[in-house]
Amino acid sequence: MFIDRLQPITDAFDWLQHFWERAATQRRVAFFILWVYLLALLGVELNRHGLLPPWLASVTPKNHFYAIHLAFTLILVLEVMSLILVIPSSLSQSMGKQFEILTLILLRNAFKELAHLPEPVSVANDMLPVLYIAISGAGALLVYLCLGLYKRIARRQMHFIASPSLRMRYVMSKKLLALVLFIIFMGVAVRDVIFFITTGSDQSFFETLYTILIFSDITMVLIAQRYMPAFHAVFRNSGFVIGTLLMRLALSASPLWSPVIGLFAAVFVLALTWGTNYFTPLPRTETTSNQGQKALPETTD
Repeated sequence: MFIDRLQPITDAFDWLQHFWERAATQRRVAFFILWVYLLALLGVELNRHGLLPPWLASVTPKNHFYAIHLAFTLILVLEVMSLILVIPSSLSQSMGKQFEILTLILLRNAFKELAHLPEPVSVANDMLPVLYIAISGAGALLVYLCLGLYKRIARRQMHFIASPSLRMRYVMSKKLLALVLFIIFMGVAVRDVIFFITTGSDQSFFETLYTILIFSDITMVLIAQRYMPAFHAVFRNSGFVIGTLLMRLALSASPLWSPVIGLFAAVFVLALTWGTNYFTPLPRTETTSNQGQKALPETTD
């Protein structure tokens, strides 16, 4: 088949995933974010004293809290990249990563509100940023608790593909999709960085990327339906897409509604996971003459 000829490309994705998940790579990335945070603090301080060249001063804020916002934005960018790289894994693992990113989004929104506070910090004249921080923080905590519950009830794997060759092609299809998304991710990131350096304006990186991911979710459902046409599989996969769609729509909501929509999405996915675990029929077993019952081979979900 055509997809079997793309094995070298999927091997490149395997190398990329292995390189990114190495402990040494993660340590270097964390060290890079730390230095970006410290340099951002220094840049803000220099700009407040008028010591930066005009071209750099025009894109550098004068509020030190921006450095916090920048650091958490970089962390979120890396989590989104990890989300793309986890696509070839099971849908349940990918869903867990969605939960993690949602909590980081809500925390990022909380830290983003710090940029609206004056220096030195005072909330005597405006308590609205404090309210937004409290709501976003509470929403992140509740979604984190939902994540813990989800990991407990999602341990049981759904076995919908019995053929090893079909499993291999299904995983290869997801790797190809993830590789395309990674290329798009890098292209959008480079484009937005260039625009920010030249104009100083925010290009809505996350909103753009999450819009692209919505289409990728629909693609995933269509790919999965080819290999898992059973009703319970289609229902679960489509339900997961509804959950991720709600999480991504929370991005464009107001600071008050974003945690509410995100929490509803988390509860929806929890209910969906419990329901499919409870009501989906167990894999059929085959009886042998010498042994009791032997289950069919495990399959990916």
